[in-house]
Amino acid sequence: MGALQSSPDHPEFVALAEKTGFSFEQIRVLNKRFKQLSHNGETLRRDHLNAIPDLACNPIRSQIIEAFFDRRNFHQNGEGTVQEISFEEFLVVMSHFRPPSVHMTAEQRNSVRREKLRFIFNMHDTDNDGTITLEEYRHVVEELLSRSGALGKETAKSIADAAMLEVASISMGHMEPDEFYEGITFEHFLKLLSEFDIEARMNIRFLNMDTTTLCK
Repeated sequence: MGALQSSPDHPEFVALAEKTGFSFEQIRVLNKRFKQLSHNGETLRRDHLNAIPDLACNPIRSQIIEAFFDRRNFHQNGEGTVQEISFEEFLVVMSHFRPPSVHMTAEQRNSVRREKLRFIFNMHDTDNDGTITLEEYRHVVEELLSRSGALGKETAKSIADAAMLEVASISMGHMEPDEFYEGITFEHFLKLLSEFDIEARMNIRFLNMDTTTLCK
């Protein structure tokens, strides 16, 4: 991470910068957006995010919103959900969308990649049982392909359908007739998406911000 510039007006930004990787300036911008969304309140609720026009047409709107209130995404190994979040919790969730720094080592990049994929996995593992269904996996692939901008919606959907069928054949092909398919685990999920450039495709624009710029 780059050198932190002094911020005498907001000493609390030092700890936030260390925790999230954002610079003081990026934290200021995100703090301003947080205040706008919360109407200058100290916490953010689901109805605040539901009111964002750019989010209304997003196909995974509900999953995105719930991700901000999922304790698993607060870097605290928590479970369950909360009704409102502080600015720090908002910032931690936003940091999942931050591209990796060009100065990171290969080990650090792999750690960031794993963290981003865990975030996506959690979005679809809504009951927190450690697995996602084949249909949920199809939605993940379709969403990632659509965000690349290089493929049309129908093409992305067709590839996602094929990916789901491939996983089904691999996962279920070795099962006995009386075995029950329990779903895709996170470790399996990592292997399935090993070829995806998740660092470039995982960004968010519904806050009237482009997180691809939140990189030092």
